[in-house]
Amino acid sequence: MSELLEVHEPDGAFARIDGWLTERGFFGSGSDGLVAELYLGYGLSEAIRRGTEQPPPEPCHPLPLAACRIGGDAASGSRGSFGIGLWEQSWTEAEYGAAVEEVRTAIARGDVYQVNLVQHLQAPFTGDPRELARRLRTLRPLQPTPFATDTWSVVSASPELFLSRRGDRLSTRPIKGTRPYGAAAELRDSSKDAAEHVMIVDLERNDLSRVCEAGSIRWPELMGTHALAGVEHMVSIVEGTLRPGVGLAEILEATFPGGSVTGAPKIAAVDLIAELEPVGRGASMGAVGRVHGNGDLDLALTIRTFAIAEGLIHLWVGGGVVWDSEPRAEVEESWTKASPLLEAAGSRIPEAALS
Repeated sequence: MSELLEVHEPDGAFARIDGWLTERGFFGSGSDGLVAELYLGYGLSEAIRRGTEQPPPEPCHPLPLAACRIGGDAASGSRGSFGIGLWEQSWTEAEYGAAVEEVRTAIARGDVYQVNLVQHLQAPFTGDPRELARRLRTLRPLQPTPFATDTWSVVSASPELFLSRRGDRLSTRPIKGTRPYGAAAELRDSSKDAAEHVMIVDLERNDLSRVCEAGSIRWPELMGTHALAGVEHMVSIVEGTLRPGVGLAEILEATFPGGSVTGAPKIAAVDLIAELEPVGRGASMGAVGRVHGNGDLDLALTIRTFAIAEGLIHLWVGGGVVWDSEPRAEVEESWTKASPLLEAAGSRIPEAALS
């Protein structure tokens, strides 16, 4: 029988999830075969914000900030087909471009070095979210199984590893830098993308060091280019050795949200995101995956991720903004990321985005 925990408050959320799993026999002797699904929404980042601005309104209201489930998908309803209507954007291209300029102004002041900006799309949706997940498997997502309930679903095609734990080894694989499929050489030659990428690698090194042994952080791959989710990406691996006794809540508190979807410094970037973005990030820019009874875990960062509820489907796409970012290029990068997803889903970019 399936058990589901939904969390609606950011403060203490990771400790609550850890405690809920512990009460059900996780992380103790004889728990090696246990597996739980875990979903973490970006809204949990409210717990680390220092700014006083109210967060933007969430466009997908039924979504909790986090959820954890033992026992598998209990969702019911129609199976085998779905339909997506016309997509609408929350930001116009001009508004998105103005936000890019706001970030550049903040960089000039010395407030931040990089900020990830995300635009939101929504469309009418009918049918089975699990069929959408089956369609997206052609993009080889890290977590192909949707987190589906009777009222909401999260369907991810993310190629980015947020966290993996195997014993005392903790690792992440940040992605920064994108080009259309086949343009890996152009990506490798981009000094802008390299600078943007190294900033996030440094941030991830710092995050892991908060729970790992001193001197154990290493990066066995730096700025490799890989074809992922229908585009070319620049990827690094950062890993370290966990300190003894560090549990799930401490790991998530040290690393969430991922640096590649916030910016650097992380807290300043999170505050600026709350000021600039017109709607909340919902299921995107968080994490989804599995936690094992022995403490191991596999969590994908929820980029390239859909949320479905109340007859609507939501998608968030964006990218990192640095000093030499150009608004039009940032908009084009977001559509480069969205196009393979929409194509796999039998849909297409909004007409307004092509004008």
